[in-house]
Amino acid sequence: MFHESSFIQYITLERRLSPHTVTAYKGDLQAFVEHLRGVQCLTSVAEVRHFHVRAWAVSLLQAGQSARSVTRRLSCLKSYFKFLKKRGLTQHDPMRKVVAPKAGKRLPEFVQESEMETLLNAGMFSDDYMGQLHRMLIETLYATGMRRGEAANLQLSDLDLGRQVVHVTGKGNKDRLIPFGPYLVPLLQRFLKLRKSTFPEAEPWLFLSRKGQRITPENIYTIVHKYLAPLTNAEHAGPHALRHSFATHLSNRGADLNAIKSLLGHSSLAATQIYTHNSIERLQEVYEQAHPKGEDEGGMRNEG
Repeated sequence: MFHESSFIQYITLERRLSPHTVTAYKGDLQAFVEHLRGVQCLTSVAEVRHFHVRAWAVSLLQAGQSARSVTRRLSCLKSYFKFLKKRGLTQHDPMRKVVAPKAGKRLPEFVQESEMETLLNAGMFSDDYMGQLHRMLIETLYATGMRRGEAANLQLSDLDLGRQVVHVTGKGNKDRLIPFGPYLVPLLQRFLKLRKSTFPEAEPWLFLSRKGQRITPENIYTIVHKYLAPLTNAEHAGPHALRHSFATHLSNRGADLNAIKSLLGHSSLAATQIYTHNSIERLQEVYEQAHPKGEDEGGMRNEG
């Protein structure tokens, strides 16, 4: 016996895990038990050893599952065997000798420059306050790389249109000034005029909701996702994708890494180094344009 139903009942009623997590754990455990019975020919949980678990993990990797996905499944088994031992249904925990596969760092998801150009120049935004609010949020996030929480907390006094900078209070209440391009000045001026006519006696916050209240980070995510999702394959097409796009596009165009670090408000350079990634196509393009042997006569790359 493997006591699957007892474990599912435990995480549902006692641990009160979310329905989504319960469903995921149920599927993971079912797949594991099927492997034990069908491949390892085991009939009870008392027979399971660490090498059985390792064999299952290896089979998942060989089937094409990512290291991150396998690690999540092993997390289910850790809870499962901990439960069994606590209830006296097994005397040992095979997971103590199982090490999860190392997952490579997930590269930041970003929107291509051409996709951003399409979004911001396609006339997708209405001329009323809400339409221009949506546009201004996307323009500001992409132009400055700030976090959605930082954007939600912006006040009118944080803008300096003359110097073309915005004052941002980031994590740990650390202040920084972020410059923005001159193209953003007339857009902000038009938005501020519309904002004042729509909410004459409004709060000091820059971005206001339909009801004239400070917009929430959750609202910002919903708005940005609405416009980015149709344009990109990024899994999380939200404000952070715009932040990643800001940093990636700067890096691709040769910006100094320390400058990007300061603009993003990172506390260490290590957090910024992930933006040094480039597509192989971009690297090939740079090589062919800059290296004296990048192309020979006729445009063919030298071999050898």
